[in-house]
Amino acid sequence: MCLVEVTPGPPKPQASCAMPAMPGQKVKTNTPTVHKAREGVMEFLLSNHPLDCPVCDQGGECDLQDQSMRYGSDRGRYHEITGKRATEDKDFGPLVKTVMTRCIHCTRCVRFANEVAGVQELGTSGRGNDMQIGTYIEKTLNSEMSGNIIDLCPVGALTSKPYAFEARPWELKNTESIDVLDAVGSNIRIDSRGVVVMRVQPRLNDDINEEWINDKTRFACDGLRTQRLTTPLVRDGDRFVPATWPEALAAVKAGLESSGAKGDEIQAIAGSLADSESLVALKDLLNKLGSDNTALDSPLGAYPPAHGVDFRSNYAFNSTLAGAEEADRLVLIGTNPRHEAAILNARLRKAYLGGALDIALVGEKFDSTFGYEHLGQDLKSVTDLFTSGSKWAKELEGAKRPMIIVGSAVADHADGPAVMAAVAKFVEKNNKTFITDEWTGYNVLQRSASRTAAYDIGFTPSASAAKTTPKFVYLLNADDFTPSQIPRNAFVVYQGHHGDVGAQYADVCLPGAAYTEKSTTWVNTEGRAQLGRAAVPPPGAAREDWKIVRALSEVLGAKLEYDDTAAMRDRMWDVSPTLAKYDAVEKPSQILVGIKALQDEAARAAKEKRTGGATGAFKKPIQNFYKTDPISRNSVTMTKCTKAFVEEWYPESDREQSLPLASHA
Repeated sequence: MCLVEVTPGPPKPQASCAMPAMPGQKVKTNTPTVHKAREGVMEFLLSNHPLDCPVCDQGGECDLQDQSMRYGSDRGRYHEITGKRATEDKDFGPLVKTVMTRCIHCTRCVRFANEVAGVQELGTSGRGNDMQIGTYIEKTLNSEMSGNIIDLCPVGALTSKPYAFEARPWELKNTESIDVLDAVGSNIRIDSRGVVVMRVQPRLNDDINEEWINDKTRFACDGLRTQRLTTPLVRDGDRFVPATWPEALAAVKAGLESSGAKGDEIQAIAGSLADSESLVALKDLLNKLGSDNTALDSPLGAYPPAHGVDFRSNYAFNSTLAGAEEADRLVLIGTNPRHEAAILNARLRKAYLGGALDIALVGEKFDSTFGYEHLGQDLKSVTDLFTSGSKWAKELEGAKRPMIIVGSAVADHADGPAVMAAVAKFVEKNNKTFITDEWTGYNVLQRSASRTAAYDIGFTPSASAAKTTPKFVYLLNADDFTPSQIPRNAFVVYQGHHGDVGAQYADVCLPGAAYTEKSTTWVNTEGRAQLGRAAVPPPGAAREDWKIVRALSEVLGAKLEYDDTAAMRDRMWDVSPTLAKYDAVEKPSQILVGIKALQDEAARAAKEKRTGGATGAFKKPIQNFYKTDPISRNSVTMTKCTKAFVEEWYPESDREQSLPLASHA
């Protein structure tokens, strides 16, 4: 539809996107000749396109519909007796539904799979009228970014299989929000109908996710409908009994008194889906009760982290997600960006394809979308890497924009402090290239949406608190802790939105709101604070997390001083101003001082006796990309993805069973 008349130039309409601009050129975009040419192109596109609009999931947001409405004719001249061209549908797996008769061969999906997603599985076969798009041999489309081809498809050839025949676009309410299923903080649009989230789609943000989201972000939303906590529960023997809010809060107070917990014997453990407001409120409550025992639900979350929390640059992604494309040498340590941050992985692939980026890995090998040199997967490999004179030490020293990405799982490893110290020492030695006014090459890649905010707030235990055995444990959306973190005789309160692992340990369950049901602050791995917005109300008696903590504080006699959202945000500003500066990444100050302090923190952590951390070779922290949190673990779609892509077992009953439409003939 980009045909225009160009003078001086060829007499026929030209494609404006392929015509170079020249001095003195006149371009006419709306003449009878142009109009007729566009109408002819549209007639060719529609000549073999089935009349499926009433039953097509793309109806109402179809590019072909829009273009036909604007440039098409009111009638067609195609009256072949043999009928329109028909193509057999393909089976791409449990996420993407295909009706290939609708395909117009624009090859957007092929180019995305090959260039952005990095999976060489989609392509074209045949020529002319026999051309088809598919996977060459019958197989599923195995990529954590595959759902984006649904957005790219300009017609209804590729649509969402879980969303098939669920709703029409004009029935949905659109809410702009933030994804929290990883630490990237992708910008999303939540489409809801009534009180149900129907689908999640990407929102353009060039600084973070561009126009892509990963498949877990897009398809795990059906997990919001199952296994939800909708009413407070109090344990009675071996079962839970529904209770009112006053009864549940009174049970928490009675449990605290009966446990005899005082000071640091009161412990709070925050999980990956805890928002910034609830973290601030819970830390304030524990401090009022005389406790500094605030922990995280990671293997070594009950101890002060190896990198400390005094300098933000020691635990943030300082190069920024967009800046990662500017690196020319990169070393990955103990991380798998394809599963921990799929959007960052796509950016690294873009830089790699540009030819400017060379990559090395210390850690467990993974199926990468870019080439890398594997240097080992233990502490010795790290020390050898940074030894003066080694190949990659020279590469980093000679690079204009060197970059090191340390995975968050390294801090949970027994050798984590030594790794941090080795990295910090090398960065300090080469600070003229690693730390400049335009570039910071030291990065930690977090994998949980709450982790950066927790470190900003100081939601970590003091050294003395870490040695105390708790008698009262408050789990805030915490489901990934190790069982040894919960003493057998402790009184346990679980606050969350799903009846997941944490609820099994609880004496009292307090139903909270999921990320689609509350307007709260989230801080991504690069330290960017963003505001998520409520698309639907919480189910049943569930409430926003920070409001539950505020109500509990009054019952416990340690009343918090904020009663509304504005006062809550003022308190967040007092704790850390970065929590209230939305959509901005502040460049850390005194980075070099922080790097020097990192060596001291690592030395301190190395002297402490810690139990629960991983040992030996560095392993991938995420073994199953599709099940990493309570929402995705309760998603039927993510369970199908696990069977198809992780277990590589895709039963016939899950395959698409669709009857050919009459218009295909």
